[in-house]
Amino acid sequence: MGVRYNRILLKLSGGILAGEQGFGIDPKTLNRISDEIVEVYNLGVQIAIVVGGGNILRGTQSSHLGIDRVTADYMGMLATILNALALQSLIERRGVQTRVMSAITVSQVAEPYIRRRAIRHLEKGRIVIFAGGTGNPYFSTDSAAALRASEIGADVILKGTRVDGVYTEDPEKNPNAEKISRLTYYDFLVNDYKVLDTSAIDIARQTSIPIIVFNITREGELLRVLKEEGVGTYIGV
Repeated sequence: MGVRYNRILLKLSGGILAGEQGFGIDPKTLNRISDEIVEVYNLGVQIAIVVGGGNILRGTQSSHLGIDRVTADYMGMLATILNALALQSLIERRGVQTRVMSAITVSQVAEPYIRRRAIRHLEKGRIVIFAGGTGNPYFSTDSAAALRASEIGADVILKGTRVDGVYTEDPEKNPNAEKISRLTYYDFLVNDYKVLDTSAIDIARQTSIPIIVFNITREGELLRVLKEEGVGTYIGV
């Protein structure tokens, strides 16, 4: 069975990279995710990745430190660059070329984000890791993922989480919550589900890019979501 999409945008939260330890970068988790990304890459899929920084610092949670929101958001953007470099190193150890492209200038370690250059990297068979969010405060990395997916013409946005889709309620709080297999953009916005930012959904809606929410903590789930219908929750038209 072949894969359903040729060019994907994978959204990884920083919290996923922390693994069970909840903070920092868990080597076991980072290695497993790198293995799965390379496995998908070897099937001929063009892969772009947006990585978050919540395992190091989340801008919206820094107010208790006395840091203003704008500064905290920029600190969070820098945290995404740390995660992107770690992911780059692990993927390249597996023999795959990558490029880290940042929305904020860190020229010693990452290329500046230029849309046409990013597309060219993908066409040349490189995995592109987008860091620095959108480069602006008040925007989440979910929004950055939808924006970058739209700019590079991705076929789908894959949102890797700790749960296997969108539920009627938080399944970690209510074990009776029901999984929803398919949603329209409108239904998601009207019901205000918390898995993704509404701004990300709106960007995806404008460009008709579907989003699949799936559980990336399950081994092999990334490959399954690309090969099988019904894995995770599909959000689209």
